[in-house]
Amino acid sequence: MIRKLVLGALCAVALTGNAQAATRSLLYVANSQGDDISIIDLATQKVIKTLKVGPIVHGVCAQADGRRAFATIESENSLKVIDTKTNTVTDSIALGGRPNECAATNDGRYVVVPLLAPANLSVVVDVAEKKIVKSFKTVHPHNCFTPEGGSNTIVYCEERDAYRIHRIDLAKMEITNEVKVAGDPRPFAITKDEKTLYTALSGLHGVAVIDIPHETMSQIALPPMPWMACKVEPPNTPVHGIGITPDSKKLWITSVSDAGVYVYDIASKKLGKKITVGACPNWIGFSADGKYAGVSNADSDDASILDVKAEKEIARVKVGTAPKRVLVIEVPQDQVTAN
Repeated sequence: MIRKLVLGALCAVALTGNAQAATRSLLYVANSQGDDISIIDLATQKVIKTLKVGPIVHGVCAQADGRRAFATIESENSLKVIDTKTNTVTDSIALGGRPNECAATNDGRYVVVPLLAPANLSVVVDVAEKKIVKSFKTVHPHNCFTPEGGSNTIVYCEERDAYRIHRIDLAKMEITNEVKVAGDPRPFAITKDEKTLYTALSGLHGVAVIDIPHETMSQIALPPMPWMACKVEPPNTPVHGIGITPDSKKLWITSVSDAGVYVYDIASKKLGKKITVGACPNWIGFSADGKYAGVSNADSDDASILDVKAEKEIARVKVGTAPKRVLVIEVPQDQVTAN
């Protein structure tokens, strides 16, 4: 009897492990000056599909189970819903303004989208109802993110001209904090415990580190940079993409000006050597297992695939025109079909 129980338990563990492992890490690359998203299988470093979504693709976000992704399309003022099983657009939701980087809740109920002037709003889209259910006045919005690991209730959206980042509580449908960042905030990341916020700032070749509870700021400085000579990003954007590794131990920083990625060890506060990638690297995303990172190279129209543990580039994959936002989505194996 005991032997049967042990075997049963082992089988259950094995089945659970298989279920957890039965995903495919796909890198979705938004080609900002094109009308498509390049989808790369990180294991094979091959483009498996080029998905047409509409001209001027800006942001890409996804729900936690990997079954749906969302893309913001500036030319159409819309949010596209993507079925990751077929990698097709299944719906389009009108936004009433020009959208930038979106943030989806883990359950996929809401997508929060910043809308540029003249709207100057962060809007909450109810995906099932296909409409905006709440709007927050936001001065020059650009990027919205959940804390690391995602959330069903909390999203942060920046106000570039006000030098601060809003904390939006979706359960209360109100702004519950305004985090000051002492500069023009660009892409940012928030730790799972919401105690630390890392943000790129216009004109800074480095990252600002905000201690949220103590309301203090420090800085991670990168080495001296060459003059900006990028076609896609303006000269006040020496750093654009940043990302925290899934184990929360390191911060990866894309140096637009220096064609590289720098890795910062959070515990030791030490900066590693530059990892060379393509021209004007813009954005970064990690696979959930922490094995791969994907970086968009805006000026060379390709994406670098990196081995996270070895901290080196292992492939450079040609994509569309001016790739910027990227996102790794862990797509369930039962969702993936031949393309």
